[in-house]
Amino acid sequence: MEHVIHNPARRATVIGMACAVGASLIFSINDVSFKFLSGSYALHELVLIRSAIGVMVMMAIILPLNGGWRILYTRKPGIHLGRALLIVCSNLTYYLALAAMPMADAVALFYITPLMITALSVPMLGEKVGPRRWAAVAVGLVGVIIMVRPGTSAFHVASLLPILSAFFYAMTHMLTRRMGGTESALTITFWVQVVFIVVSLMMGLTVGDGRFADDAHPSLAFLFHAWTWPAPADWVILTVVGLGSSFGGILIAQAYKMAEAAAIA
Repeated sequence: MEHVIHNPARRATVIGMACAVGASLIFSINDVSFKFLSGSYALHELVLIRSAIGVMVMMAIILPLNGGWRILYTRKPGIHLGRALLIVCSNLTYYLALAAMPMADAVALFYITPLMITALSVPMLGEKVGPRRWAAVAVGLVGVIIMVRPGTSAFHVASLLPILSAFFYAMTHMLTRRMGGTESALTITFWVQVVFIVVSLMMGLTVGDGRFADDAHPSLAFLFHAWTWPAPADWVILTVVGLGSSFGGILIAQAYKMAEAAAIA
């Protein structure tokens, strides 16, 4: 422990790992909540409400405690936009998977994310990955192939959604790591929420009437469900999810800012 305290790099890694664990716990609660609500609301409606609550929490509580509006200024709007769109794609494919397949299977397949982050950190970030981590990547990929079982009657197209989501999520953290030296975790999280709101509103205005919903396909039904006003009891769940999106987003952004992507993964 004393070695960790007096070694700045090691201390940053330990703190980053703690932030990642905290974020994972919060996101797990969010995943269960979205799975529970997926039969009653459109995905983009849930995301809009979640992000709106998250932004309000940041504006009312977090921003005033961290220097006010000036902390949101950025010199890298392009990277923020690219990162936000990657998260939108990751969320879209992941939650569609949750609607179409057992949650345990979707989560298990999504756990290929650390393997992808480890592999991508070498060419994209110049990080060094030792033989033990490469061995873990290889074993993990074999496990994913066993679960997906391509080419057999057990293969289901929906099983590709968590894998695609994992790729988008891994690319997100490549950009997070690139922004780590100049952008705060709060700035990164805030602009992601703003993009979520814009994209969700656009989808609501174009397909929010439910005309494309197909009850025979759970993913399509979740994506194109007609917008409805949430029930009073569901507002409690949505508020928890909104709070989680703010604090979880800040924690995971801070984790990848502080330490090597492969170590956090």
